[in-house]
Amino acid sequence: MARHGMSTEPPTETPTEEVPTGPAGTVSEAAETVVEDPSSHRFECRSCGFVYDPAEGVKKLGIPSGTSFLDLDPVGFRCPVCRSRVGAFKDIGPRNKPSGFEENLNFGLGVNRLTPGQKNVLIFGGFALAFAFFLSLYSLR
Repeated sequence: MARHGMSTEPPTETPTEEVPTGPAGTVSEAAETVVEDPSSHRFECRSCGFVYDPAEGVKKLGIPSGTSFLDLDPVGFRCPVCRSRVGAFKDIGPRNKPSGFEENLNFGLGVNRLTPGQKNVLIFGGFALAFAFFLSLYSLR
């Protein structure tokens, strides 16, 4: 028996924006990526592999740290290693971006989503732990 003024229908949800999902229902990278500031992105020279990092600048060319690649003079700037123009550089994202191919980031038990620094801590921390266990064998009698 329904009370007067109350509906017996289940409440309807307000329409929400669907979140794109990747394999196994995980939230895709596009959904979890917050709008990043492109002025903090690093750029890599496709000719020689030189990486321009705005946090470091280029002392050899007199470019101070904090200068975005987008703020550089496209006519006057050349790669300090191979002298290639700005068009030879590609955007490789911010420093804390996970390394590797985009299509492989959802595999590997989550290890592929780690940044290079986190991977170093995991690898060398494992080595240190294994070495500590090895040394602990000397205490057994």
